[in-house]
Amino acid sequence: MNKAAVIELMAKDSKLSKTACKDALESFIKVIGNSLKKNKTIVLTGFGTFSVMKRKSRTGINPATGKKMNIPAKKVPKFKPGKQLKDMVK
Repeated sequence: MNKAAVIELMAKDSKLSKTACKDALESFIKVIGNSLKKNKTIVLTGFGTFSVMKRKSRTGINPATGKKMNIPAKKVPKFKPGKQLKDMVK
């Protein structure tokens, strides 16, 4: 499912316009992204937790050349689903 399909389903479920749903979804994504950029954790009870995880630097192998290379440390987004979301999927 892509973003347009999600917006369409949101509009049908909430009986709001597609424009309003698109604005709400884009705002949600922006707020989550900006919060994670500031290393803040977002907890949506029942849905899940968005956080930032730090990965250590490591040695990898370039598949094209076979040479070893250093992969630098970095921060990556992490999502841990909540109980209600897990139960919905079962």
